[in-house]
Amino acid sequence: MAIIVSNIKSGLNQGREDIFRIACRTAKLSAEQVQEIYLVKSSVDARKKNNIHIVSSVCIVAAGNEEALVRRASSKDVQLQEQEELSFSCGSRALSHRPVVVGFGPAGMFAALVLARLGYEPIVLERGAAMEERVKAVEAFWKGRVLNPKTNVQFGEGGAGTFSDGKLTTRISDPRCSYILEEMIRHGAPEEIRYKQKPHVGTDHLRHVVKAIRQEIIQLGGEIRFGVKMEKILRHNGRICGLLTSEGELPAEQLVLAIGHSARDTFEMLEREQVFLESKPFSVGVRVEHPQSLIDEGLYGKLAGHPALPKGEYQLSHRLNGRGVYTFCMCPGGLVVPSSSEEDTIVTNGMSYFARDGVNANSAVVVSVDSSDYGEGALAGVAFQRMLERRAFEQAGRTYEAPAQTVTSYLGGKLSLEQCGTKPTFACGVAERDLNQLFPEKVNQMLHLGFQVFNGKIRGFGGDQAVITAPETRTSSPVRITRNEELQAIGLEGLYPCGEGAGYAGGIVSAAVDGVRIAQKIAEQYKPLR
Repeated sequence: MAIIVSNIKSGLNQGREDIFRIACRTAKLSAEQVQEIYLVKSSVDARKKNNIHIVSSVCIVAAGNEEALVRRASSKDVQLQEQEELSFSCGSRALSHRPVVVGFGPAGMFAALVLARLGYEPIVLERGAAMEERVKAVEAFWKGRVLNPKTNVQFGEGGAGTFSDGKLTTRISDPRCSYILEEMIRHGAPEEIRYKQKPHVGTDHLRHVVKAIRQEIIQLGGEIRFGVKMEKILRHNGRICGLLTSEGELPAEQLVLAIGHSARDTFEMLEREQVFLESKPFSVGVRVEHPQSLIDEGLYGKLAGHPALPKGEYQLSHRLNGRGVYTFCMCPGGLVVPSSSEEDTIVTNGMSYFARDGVNANSAVVVSVDSSDYGEGALAGVAFQRMLERRAFEQAGRTYEAPAQTVTSYLGGKLSLEQCGTKPTFACGVAERDLNQLFPEKVNQMLHLGFQVFNGKIRGFGGDQAVITAPETRTSSPVRITRNEELQAIGLEGLYPCGEGAGYAGGIVSAAVDGVRIAQKIAEQYKPLR
């Protein structure tokens, strides 16, 4: 049990000790009664630019009867909170083979970590390379435009999130979220992710965290095989009995399928093997870049640049006639990065380092699409993504440059990239093209509307300093590998679709949470191997 004091308002020039004093005063506690005190949430309230302040929640472990202390405080902002611990239990059925995890992104990584800790010695197959080789392959593509289809921004240790801003925000409410954050801190992430309202680790910290988790899994008896691709699922009497890999056959009765949202050839294999798949809605659009200073001023006004304020970060949305346009994966002080995983395609994504100290801010501006846009069939959304990515490659000159344009020009004006002054950060370079020729008309209409609406929310968002690069297509999986109440694939016992690629997550934390959930489900049934 602990006392939580919430809604603590402090000025930009007040520090943590000031926040703690306000918390103790609100809870009517003396310094002698406080055994432990720490931040559990901190955010910036910038709704009124002439009154920007910090809003915090503080946890206090106090001497004495905490229930009585809370009653004495007599404040709605002082509550008693029971600290919930995540529990793990193991079953009694014997396993004939080690569980197999396919994919080493957040979902597969945390599934393997939990299984390893509980004594199941999982085998992990990751089609891409380990972090050290993966970074070299990605940088070779960015600098020399030589794409490695096996190891790239989408495939390799850590998954697609490794080359991102490392955002740890999530909309789900699950005790496993705290477990994920604490484990990331234990493996080297900054402690501030515990209490920041919008925590992030940055691509630089995330790479070290991923390697540290890998090392623990191996130390606990797990095995990670990089550069090994699952090619076919083997079954007998309606259940998994093994899988065929690029290195031969592997027996398995429990298979965690954490393949990520870009494993299109695996989706195709699953469809051939009659695993039940469904098409699901996703979104497509562009990456927009502005000077970070423009975003800061739009959000903070005259206080932009104050050392207590984080880099300006936004989340904008608008709906019309059932279709949405919204910003996604905003990267303050970041880069727009080449993220192709198939040859002769262009894919964009956003990435930031922990310091977020780049000149430009960027985010996706995307439009929701569904089967009414790309047709029926489980893999129709995949075909739609590929069409846009290949069309962009052709449009920009078949060199891995990305098509780009000023927002002013996109909306019908006459302002070139050179006149704009905001330099696109896409590492492979850009070619100035009319992006109205890239997207279907319905997508263009919503993107146009979005820039006009968002310009009214952040001054300059759709103005002359805004540059767009396209296409942004990998917002989420276009496929769901449908599972039953036991979290197993419909009609195939022992196969556990997991994470973002299976259509059950939407970011690093929610994917990792799903990995933990699947590991718990397996552990509940079977006894450990050691």
